[in-house]
Amino acid sequence: MKITSIETYPVRIAIKPEYQMITSLGVHDVSDYVVIRVHTDKGIDGAGEATVSERWSGETVPGAIALIENVLSPAVIGCDPCDVEELDRRMDASCRHNWFAKSAVEMACWDIAGKAAGKPVYELLGGACRSLSIRCRFSMGAYDVPRAQQRAQQLIDQGFDTIKVKVGTVPEEDLARVRAVREVIGPDHNLMIDANCGWDVGTAIRCINELEDCNLWLVEQPTPDGDYAGLARCRRETKPPVMADDICFDMAHARELIHHEACDVISLYPGKNGGIRKAKAIAEFAARHGVACSIGSNLEYDIATAAMCHLIVATENMQIERYPGDVLGPAYHETSVTKDPISIEGPITTITGAPGLGVDVDWAAVARG
Repeated sequence: MKITSIETYPVRIAIKPEYQMITSLGVHDVSDYVVIRVHTDKGIDGAGEATVSERWSGETVPGAIALIENVLSPAVIGCDPCDVEELDRRMDASCRHNWFAKSAVEMACWDIAGKAAGKPVYELLGGACRSLSIRCRFSMGAYDVPRAQQRAQQLIDQGFDTIKVKVGTVPEEDLARVRAVREVIGPDHNLMIDANCGWDVGTAIRCINELEDCNLWLVEQPTPDGDYAGLARCRRETKPPVMADDICFDMAHARELIHHEACDVISLYPGKNGGIRKAKAIAEFAARHGVACSIGSNLEYDIATAAMCHLIVATENMQIERYPGDVLGPAYHETSVTKDPISIEGPITTITGAPGLGVDVDWAAVARG
């Protein structure tokens, strides 16, 4: 079987008002992503999704489309979509980085391989090591105190037991927001924070230590991008476990985190890491060094969410039971790109054992954008 062509589609879907995300990087109230369709000479096609974000990964919708059509597509046409290692080799030889664009092509090929074999992707990855139903945390935006308190109560009522609060904005406002959420959810629920690189090292250490009375369960990416020594210092000088996210896109970054002993947990997901295979390799590398992994999110549509779930189900070191992640992206959006959206009930996201990624894309809706 060989890849014959790749179609690209820009898709824009609004975020539901109550799910609006506010972080140190700005406001996310609409998702502009790229959905792709990979065709083969056997008549089997696969779906992929590039959840690009210019303020985070640096990728854009026009840029990802141009790259896929003019660089990645010529590199992979003629390649066996079931040979994912060769697929990755060709894409990496054609350009550097562009993790989300590459991941879209790669996950589409896993979709094809699963359909061809009549198996779900997690079986191709080595088989299920956990349930197809995944319990998630909820990531709350950097809201003002009244809105944060109201949203926190709603989430507890929906059954969430781990709440992540975005910080990294004005420190005093961050502290007030976190304390307000802790007051609402009480002492029996997990509370974590995520600065998205918004604090400098000194501010991160000060704020985390000032929040000691809030019994923070986990601190995600409190320090600037690229500063592995700074993240390690923050880990040494504060009490809660530290999760690395925005600082780890590929294996080179993972090695730096391990070398500096900078974190207790690494947040992974196929889009950020350039594909399912590469994310799984980082998780296995981290396991050999005693570092846990969990799943992060860029508010994906159903296609990339399915890829994330297959990675979790098939990868032992994706320790979601200990460190719940976030595969709730489809619930944030007003509409879906699939005919039968992934099941999301409160904190529980469930995939099926259908072949490939297990999502039936509504290509007519996708073509409308």
